[in-house]
Amino acid sequence: MTETWDELQEEVNAEMQKIYSETVIDHAMNPRNVGSMDNADGFAHITGPCGDTMEIWLRVRNDSLVEASFMTDGCGTTVAAGSMVTELAKSKNATQALRVSQQDVLSALGGLPEESQHCALLAANTLKEAIKDHLVLKNEPWKRAYKKY
Repeated sequence: MTETWDELQEEVNAEMQKIYSETVIDHAMNPRNVGSMDNADGFAHITGPCGDTMEIWLRVRNDSLVEASFMTDGCGTTVAAGSMVTELAKSKNATQALRVSQQDVLSALGGLPEESQHCALLAANTLKEAIKDHLVLKNEPWKRAYKKY
């Protein structure tokens, strides 16, 4: 039974490698920065047109994104996109991170099939909204008391 399972796993891996880059597979199977963040400096929650939801939390120190984390209920490509966008965001200031685009995520992942490219857009848009949330809280800190994460 174990031998059959291993053979099946090898077949699945071979098929995945025909469709996805090694980077996509790595980030989907071993996502970075997964989990919620207490007392985040910025947060966003977006549901994409495919129904996948992504949440991103940010920690900012001296105008630099020092920590970013995410959660999603989406597929493997959404997990990979969330993982990659949080990696791309770290060590950038808010202005630089606002420029992280769908294409940046796609390029960093080594591309995605056309039917999965919206996952990179969801990740980039969620990051942008989390940064906007941070900027609002930075400019109007009293709003933090009303936030529910």
